[in-house]
Amino acid sequence: MHQDATTGDPRHEDATTSVAGEPRHRDVDEETAQYWEELYQKRDRYWSGRANPVLVDVVGSLPAGTVLDLGCGEGGDAIWLAGRGWRVTAVDVAQTALDRASAAAATAGVAAGIEFRRHDLTRTFPPGEFDLVSAQFLQSPLEFPRAEVLRSAARAVAPGGRLLVVEHGEVPPWGRHAHPDVRFPTPQETLAELDLDPERWVTERLDAPRRQATGPDGHVGTLVDHVVLVRRRP
Repeated sequence: MHQDATTGDPRHEDATTSVAGEPRHRDVDEETAQYWEELYQKRDRYWSGRANPVLVDVVGSLPAGTVLDLGCGEGGDAIWLAGRGWRVTAVDVAQTALDRASAAAATAGVAAGIEFRRHDLTRTFPPGEFDLVSAQFLQSPLEFPRAEVLRSAARAVAPGGRLLVVEHGEVPPWGRHAHPDVRFPTPQETLAELDLDPERWVTERLDAPRRQATGPDGHVGTLVDHVVLVRRRP
């Protein structure tokens, strides 16, 4: 899972100040924020910086428009989208991730095309409607109202626009010993959880492709992605 705070920066409009003088955010759960901050601070870079492959496959045939990137992490998807002319709103709960993403966008020369915003999606959701809402691996080991967040994502899709949900289909080979009993919803189950009106939505893709990937220890294995792509009728 990758995700508002007054400092003079429009990206940080909901901050208060704690007794110790550190920023505290009314709309961010402290436990959630701490978990993801600690995760990112373990390494100088946590993710590869490359766009997620299913996103690349889907977006390659679409005209550029507005896109909401939920759980943007260090900005790989947002930067790729902005480089192709999309106007991106990218959100994450971890300020460290957002800072890295913003710096990477500036280095790539696409900062003007991306608005980075801090959101804890368990508490707040970005306003507006978008031609594409992308939820890439919006999964968390913490308590997380996943179905509710994905329904909010569907409500943010503009008429004629799309919602793309990509999730882990199974634990990566290098992580199975730590998570032997984890089960992930199938694409069909995720689609059912969205509770979409079939008169207003068209299902364009519902599958579970496999791909090769390299784990943190250099081990190469096969990953399964669960993909749901739906389009809201104009």
